[in-house]
Amino acid sequence: MKFFLIFMMLVLYMSSLGYVFAEKGSYAESVKFIQYLDENTALEEVRNGNLDLYYYRISSDRIENTKARQGLQIFDSTGGSYSILVNPAVSERFNPFSIKDVRFALNYLIDRKLIVNELMGGFGTTMVSNYGPFDPDYLTIIKQAESFHFKYNPALADELISNSMYDAGAKKIEGIWTVDGKPVELILFIRSDDPVRKSIGEILASELDDLGFSIKKEYGDLNKAFVVVYGSDPADMKWSLYTEGWGGRSAFVRYDSLGLGQMYSPWFSNMPGFNDPSYWNYKNDYLDSLTQKIYTGNFTSQEERTKLIQDATIEGVNESVRIFIASVIDQYVANDGVDGVINDFGAGVPTRFTPINSRTDSDSLTIGVKQIYQGAWNPVMGLSDSYSTHIWNILYDPGIFKHPYTGENLPIRTSWKVDTAGPGGKLSVPSDAVIWDSIKQRWTNVGSDIKSTSKVTYDLTFSDWHNGQPMDMNDILYSLYFTLEWGSESHLGDKTFDTEFTPRASQIVNTIIAIKQIDEDTIDVYVDYWHFDESEIANWASIWSVMPWEVYYSMENAVIDGKTSFSRSGAVSKGVNWLSLIIPHDAILLKENLQLFRDSKKIPKPLEEYVDGFDYFDKRYDSSINWIESNNHAVISNGPFYLDGYSPESRTIRVNAFVDDSYPFGRGFWSDFENAEFPKITGVLMPGIVSKGEQITIPIQTKHSSKLYYFFTNSEGMQISSGIKEIDSDSILLVLKEDETLLLGDGANDLKLFAISDDVLRPDIYATSFLATEAQTQLPKVSLTVETPRNESDYTILLVIVIAVIVFFVAKLRKII
Repeated sequence: MKFFLIFMMLVLYMSSLGYVFAEKGSYAESVKFIQYLDENTALEEVRNGNLDLYYYRISSDRIENTKARQGLQIFDSTGGSYSILVNPAVSERFNPFSIKDVRFALNYLIDRKLIVNELMGGFGTTMVSNYGPFDPDYLTIIKQAESFHFKYNPALADELISNSMYDAGAKKIEGIWTVDGKPVELILFIRSDDPVRKSIGEILASELDDLGFSIKKEYGDLNKAFVVVYGSDPADMKWSLYTEGWGGRSAFVRYDSLGLGQMYSPWFSNMPGFNDPSYWNYKNDYLDSLTQKIYTGNFTSQEERTKLIQDATIEGVNESVRIFIASVIDQYVANDGVDGVINDFGAGVPTRFTPINSRTDSDSLTIGVKQIYQGAWNPVMGLSDSYSTHIWNILYDPGIFKHPYTGENLPIRTSWKVDTAGPGGKLSVPSDAVIWDSIKQRWTNVGSDIKSTSKVTYDLTFSDWHNGQPMDMNDILYSLYFTLEWGSESHLGDKTFDTEFTPRASQIVNTIIAIKQIDEDTIDVYVDYWHFDESEIANWASIWSVMPWEVYYSMENAVIDGKTSFSRSGAVSKGVNWLSLIIPHDAILLKENLQLFRDSKKIPKPLEEYVDGFDYFDKRYDSSINWIESNNHAVISNGPFYLDGYSPESRTIRVNAFVDDSYPFGRGFWSDFENAEFPKITGVLMPGIVSKGEQITIPIQTKHSSKLYYFFTNSEGMQISSGIKEIDSDSILLVLKEDETLLLGDGANDLKLFAISDDVLRPDIYATSFLATEAQTQLPKVSLTVETPRNESDYTILLVIVIAVIVFFVAKLRKII
């Protein structure tokens, strides 16, 4: 319950300052988002004050010196990454990437270091799996990741590919791979709107061309990728490889339960085929099993969870359907006149907290964005691109969010109390608790002798929706109904089924046992879910709503009627529109449904038992109808800003502060997040040359750190020593024992250090190399006065000394930021 206590202390503190229940939750009266495709233009606009911030990375060479940084604040942020999505489909046309070994060989054809050092200007780190060095779970899989020894080796890639191609019956004629006399063609979909990804695609195309493939390059942005890559049947072979990019998460995550499923597993609907039943689909039951256990808390200890993560990582990398290349260190810019910027470790500067907390001499903010509109706006399976979520995240309040520096669960509109019987126990569920019955289409009592693993009691903080109607428990009940109804397929041809949403939601649905409403803003939720961190149980079982129930009701009727689809793949396969509440056409569709509900006095089944009379429903329908008529969109939520308007012509979106007495957070409430004390490694006395078989002691200096992770790797890539050191003071000694130094190899051996803090969970990383020599029976005596060498032996001794000094200082300079 420490998070609830922290929350209440913040409330009391801000209340004493007169902030809580102030007129609005932000300093800015309005925020205008403007599209700037060209980062260089955006940079100059930030510098001269026409833009306050820019929500896209700026190339390092544009801000590399003091003069170039004048008038700017620079924020380094981690969280994004680059990957290659590979089409593994079995098709009528020969597809070499349907062969696992061919896909895997791409890992040796990609020069990750070149991409990081040259294309990214050093602002990033190489990746092997979906976990980058700044992800909290990275340290649990570092041994598995490094065991692959991926280095740029086109000769090895050629050998692996050739063996597989010959086995599949392909022939190489005059340097060109052919099948049935026809060249083997690969279609590379290359993102041309991102210079780094464009270069990655061009390099990879050249490498594959050198190996004998016929290459066709197709260029486009995310909108085109939604159709060609994510929206097509993989067996149609409209693409072979796609240069993917991943923005930072909406927030920093301490225990990532979803990442491995999202990036590697078919069940999440993010792998080729995307679970559209009419398409060819990538299958991997083993990966599904592992990642579903991680996601649903199906483990009995932290150690078992770690093992699941390690096994899933190995399988995902071996399958190489999605190949990760590099973790990105983005550099965001803000004008010098902006205060209160918050740099979340997952979302970076575009975190939801930045527009809420930022302040300037003006009463407004102007933020440049790379794209103003790329994907659909709906809260079910829309809002899937970073461009839209940057804006959406300040229009709604979540029940629970993540602390920007620890990734732990932070109560926003939902405080909680957890009771759990542990991974092996059970709690009794009251017989009058209820669950939605999709067959009977009503809430039913669970009856006697029902058990659950955990129970969470939630106290909910309601306020008015942007349309003026108060939130209530009906919004919560409808949100839960929607998850249960659309998260299951009760029969073949079930219309409340979505190819992307249903497989994901079903994982949650399978764990929900019952709910019991306690009072008008308190509810008990019973789930078969356990985690060693109780706040993760609260996060899993959390029920909340980000839009009024009548908007959800109208949306699902539009989808059931076959007029639109919640998901991208569903829209493409059914030939209908991807539902977007920000588009006037779709907003009018929802308004017409609401008018029909009102005029026919229609009451949704999940609420029939909870409200007497029609007056309540009439007010709800009217308020949302009036909102859509007045604003020309259907985006209605409960956050500190509301959507004022979207102008495709001027490529702008404007949001205004939601001035309402019911809103629970006043301006300045989140200001404690402005500053953080980062862990730092300030000094490492690592000798440049180590004698095998002799113990060495390495003094290390740190600041603001609580733990030090260390990894020694020999010249053959074998990890010879690793561990965790608790840090009680700023000084610590690291010891490599005699039997461990015997395992050092000839040539460069490596030491990696990760300093972390309990309060700020982004590690400071240090890496260095050192040489190992065979131990000598008697070391030569070295005089402090260097004289002219008299013979060859003296020359050798002096050379060793010089090399040692040079290596020592070079090693100290090789710190990774």
